[in-house]
Parts: sequence; structure tokens; C-alpha cells
Amino acid sequence: MKLKIIYAILFCLVCNIAKSQNIPNTTGFKVIPLGVKGGLDESNLSAYLVSAAGSNNYICLDAGTLYAGLQKSLENHLFAESNANEIQKKYIKAYFISHGHLDHLAGLILNSPNDIAKPLYAFPSVIEILKNNYFTWKSWANFASEGDKPVLNKYQYQNLENQKEIEIPGTSLQVTAYSLSHVNPYESSAFLVRNNQDYLLYLGDTGADTVELSNKLSMLWKAMAPLVISKQLKGIFIEVSFDNSVADKSLFGHLNPKLLMMELNKLDNLAKGTLKNVSIAVTHIKPCDNCSENIKKQIAAANNLGLTIIYPEQAVPLLLK
Repeated sequence: MKLKIIYAILFCLVCNIAKSQNIPNTTGFKVIPLGVKGGLDESNLSAYLVSAAGSNNYICLDAGTLYAGLQKSLENHLFAESNANEIQKKYIKAYFISHGHLDHLAGLILNSPNDIAKPLYAFPSVIEILKNNYFTWKSWANFASEGDKPVLNKYQYQNLENQKEIEIPGTSLQVTAYSLSHVNPYESSAFLVRNNQDYLLYLGDTGADTVELSNKLSMLWKAMAPLVISKQLKGIFIEVSFDNSVADKSLFGHLNPKLLMMELNKLDNLAKGTLKNVSIAVTHIKPCDNCSENIKKQIAAANNLGLTIIYPEQAVPLLLK
């Protein structure tokens, strides 16, 4: 724990030096995981702050947990502010929600009363879920820009188009969304974040193509392969929810180590054996018996590509360059 705190302090010093010397945000990414798990702990569910290295202008990729993650970030000295709500208001410039399941958006809903106006990006199918099930006066309050009256218009719904890059106001980042299958035909999303010529890929929940009877991951890997070859893709955040003891038919749109390595081998083949240059962050581990330990062992045993595998921890920052 002491090493984590020391690292966090050094991390903040480096970022503050970059800002004070007006060093442009030309390369790499800063990632602060606000939540990394797939349940049951509601204080640590999928949510990742991403900014250009040297910047505190973040986008939030999924928002299962916000307040608890921001509070722990304060405890780890990642921000100078003394209040988690102020960090949410000041530094999160936009939200990207991969799909409509609670473990990816509960923090957004619960913390909406204390936030300020900002855009909320998602595929139309996901926005319909938000509009009809969450930001509605029957279940909470409509803090969004469409749906049940009165509309409070705090979050402006922004429909994403598949494979179309958009600029994110208030940041130096661009984002391209890719459709994923999460129990076909239910739609999830991957977000490709660009900072100048550097890229980071974040996948929401997804099943393997062979299980989903889909080609969505194959299409994603074809799009990513040139970025891997050119060493522009700095990291892939991808879910592994269960260990290999869970049968394919019981994965319900998720990956296990066997399927993860099968998919990454597909990408490595397309990238001509260069995937070892990309950090692979394993996310969304479910709280099944010994799942975390088993997943790590099984990935290590199957890692025939010599990949760098990392396991994000809540409020422990990552620099990807």
C-alpha cells in the first residue's frame, strides 16, 4: 500500500510538472480506474477516467462506480481537491456508456444530482435504455435531455455512429465507437480513444465471436491491426469475467481466459506478431469463487504470445505511452 501511495504521488508530480512547463499533450494517456470489477461490490464497478498524459481533462469510460472511486483517488493523492463531487464536476468532461447494464452506469445515475451539465455519449440502443429505464421519473429523475417531462437537461444525449470518430469538447481527445455483441443481439460498445497519433482501446462487455455467432470482434481486430503494427495502440482494456470452469453457454456474453487468448491470437495474427508491444489490461472480473486467482493463472499459462498483462486496481493510476 505504501508503494501505491508513493507511485501516486510521483504520478501527480510528473503530471503537474508537465502542466506547469506547458508541455503539450502530444503522446500517451493517463488512466485512473474508478472501478474495475464486474460485481458484487457496488463501490468498485467498471469506470475508467482517461485523459491525455499531462492533462486533467478526462472522459469517463463507463460509470459503474464514481463517488467511491473518486474518494479513493483522493486518499491516494491523485487530485489536489478535497471533495469527490468537485472532481466529478471539474475534471470529467464527458461520459461514454458502453451498454445499459447497471454495473456500467449505476454511478452515473446515483451521482447525477451533484454533477454539472455535460455530454453523455452512447449508441442509440443504449440511449433508449437510459431514456426509458433509468433517467425517468418512475425510477429516479430525468437529468437527461430527452424523455420524461420535466426534462432537467443536465446530461445531453449524444448518439454515437459506428466507426465514426468524434472530437470531445474540453479535451484533446477523439473517440471512435465500435459495436460489440453481449448476448447477441444485445449491443455493447468498444471505444477507441485517440490523443494525436496515440490510441487506447476500451471494450465494454463482450462475448467471443464463436459463442456470440457474430463477427464484431473480428471486425474490431481488423480495424486495430494497423495501429498495433505501427505501435500507435498503447493499451487494450478488455473484460475477462469468469475462469475457464464456466461453460461457454453459461458465459452470458462474457469472456474467459481461453476465449480471451483465442481472440488476442486473432488480433496478433492480423498484426503480424506485434501485439506484444501493446499492454493488455484485464477488466470486469466477476466475484465467483477464486475467479481472480484462477483467471490470472489461466491467462499466464495460455499467454503464448508473450503479452504484457496488467490487472487495473481501483484508484491506482496507469500511464500508457
